Amino acid sequence: MRGERFLNNSGQYEIVYNGGRSWADKEIVLRALQNALEVSRFGFVVSRRLGKAVVRNRVKRRLREIARQTTVRAGWDIVFIARVPAAAANYKELEKSARKLLLKADIIVGENEIHSLDTD
Repeated sequence: MRGERFLNNSGQYEIVYNGGRSWADKEIVLRALQNALEVSRFGFVVSRRLGKAVVRNRVKRRLREIARQTTVRAGWDIVFIARVPAAAANYKELEKSARKLLLKADIIVGENEIHSLDTD
């Protein structure tokens, strides 16, 4: 996640919600919007519907790590929204879901993600 930053106020989230595109999977919804910056920024939304704080924090930690491990194109604001099934999903399931959505959005860098998704 070299150079990437985080969305850190409600106004930035609102811009992505209102102007961005959306892709959904069982565990995660991805919203993304191009920005005028040289870096990509990530945001994470994990509502109380997922469970108590321990569960929500675990999901956020996993999503942050997935974002850190994934190389994305520069110039995007990306919001991961956890759905209720994300609470029961393990790291690999969340990673597969996130990479699949990033690939659909054409934000992910590299061809190796395509091959790893085709083998499942």
